[in-house]
Amino acid sequence: MTRNRINKYALVFGAGLLAVLGFAPFFLYPLTVLALAILFIQLQHAHGKWVAARLGLTFGMGFFCAGIGWLYVALHDYGGMPMLLAAIAIGLFAGLLSLFIAIVAYAQARLRSRFGGREGIDAFIVLLLIIPALWVLMEWVRGLFLTGFPWLLMGSAQVPHSPLAGYAPVLGTYGVSLVVAVSAGLLALLWQERFNRQGKLALGMLLLLWLGGAALRSVAWTQPEGEPLKVSLLQGNINQDLKFEESHLVNTIETYRRLALSSDARLIVMPETALPMLQDEMPPSYADILRNHARQNAGDMLIGLFERDRGLYYNSVVSLGSAEIQSYRKNHLVPFGEFIPLRPLLGWLINDLLKIPMSDQASGGARQQVIHVAGQKVAVDICYEDAFGEEIIRYLPEASILVNVTNDAWYGKTHAAMQHNQLSQMRALETGRMMLRATNTGVTSIIDRHGYILQMLPQHEEGVLTGMAQGYSGSTPYVRWGNAAMLSLIVIMLGAAWRLRHTKPASRSEV
Repeated sequence: MTRNRINKYALVFGAGLLAVLGFAPFFLYPLTVLALAILFIQLQHAHGKWVAARLGLTFGMGFFCAGIGWLYVALHDYGGMPMLLAAIAIGLFAGLLSLFIAIVAYAQARLRSRFGGREGIDAFIVLLLIIPALWVLMEWVRGLFLTGFPWLLMGSAQVPHSPLAGYAPVLGTYGVSLVVAVSAGLLALLWQERFNRQGKLALGMLLLLWLGGAALRSVAWTQPEGEPLKVSLLQGNINQDLKFEESHLVNTIETYRRLALSSDARLIVMPETALPMLQDEMPPSYADILRNHARQNAGDMLIGLFERDRGLYYNSVVSLGSAEIQSYRKNHLVPFGEFIPLRPLLGWLINDLLKIPMSDQASGGARQQVIHVAGQKVAVDICYEDAFGEEIIRYLPEASILVNVTNDAWYGKTHAAMQHNQLSQMRALETGRMMLRATNTGVTSIIDRHGYILQMLPQHEEGVLTGMAQGYSGSTPYVRWGNAAMLSLIVIMLGAAWRLRHTKPASRSEV
């Protein structure tokens, strides 16, 4: 391998690392666009389909190893997996995710080879139509493959500060990713054609795209409904090593009793499995204390615990208080965390090696009712269900407020919790609803309908986050269209590329 080729791989690997800085907790969103532009330029100059694929794979390894390296803490520190095996597992998972980028690189190289050179109309077709469309198509497929892992989508990095976040209520996260990819293509075209008219045109289009996003940020897609209410989000800060230890159960439930009774909020929310027990095992006296306190506040509590129904176990959120008892049961389960695919072959990985409790939970179903509490219609999601925008909008426009409960203690003091909170920020922006997040160790936050964090507790500290929340009504375009608009744009872009391929002027060799 020549030094020049080594330098190319080092450059795209570094670009992958750079892209991570666009996400929480760094929020340097322009760097994500710049990193993609670097990759696109290198793909334009790649000689051969497999060279392009390797460049895409290299970018992905830098991107995902840096972006989801926090999984090591869950596997090694809390799962008990040996250090080397945990590192290998992270590398293999990053490699699997990188294959989606390698497919994009390979496919664009095959299509580019049919256009001839890289000048003029050919560069326009590849950088502004083909690569962006394929990139987002593969992000979407990744969000579905093996139940989906839509983490580190390029669109998510634009929340909440980027002008491009204005496209989220219209096209959703994947639509923002599409705008990011087109922006990267325009940057690449601007670099390649910077001394001629094509470069000036690319700059103009880039400015128009970003100004359009900024203009959309000023649109009020939803309207306030009812009066604001006082809410309290509880953060017990229970160490993951102790969370499911029976000897620590009394201390855990006492912590949440104390935190709940300290609040006079109309809506009090506990984190995911805040009470690590089955609902029918909750002491009646304990339930009465919580229920009576909520009624004194003329409101309700949402409590994370497990439910058992006809021999099946559910990760649930149950209400207690002025309203009748209601529950939400987690629908989108985590493979190898909450259920084990191919259990006869792979059960040992969870039960013997990772020792994760309560595996093989049941799904609560995709069509559940919103929870009517504290005068609001609440759409609850549990853990990383907030990564799936197309699932959250099932409860809209009926729901007036979104609530996420989670436990990111598995990932220690890494940037996983802030990345997760950023996903909730995107859900708020897509739906035009406030998002209330109650977590075990953080990030516990109150997020407004524009995706901005209004209040947040320090991570890894016990506390109660109290603030005001406003319910909203109405629908954003994304609530009405879902991902259909984004997929339609991809079809249009690829169709336009195909059409331009057949109508482009003949090259010199054809004359």
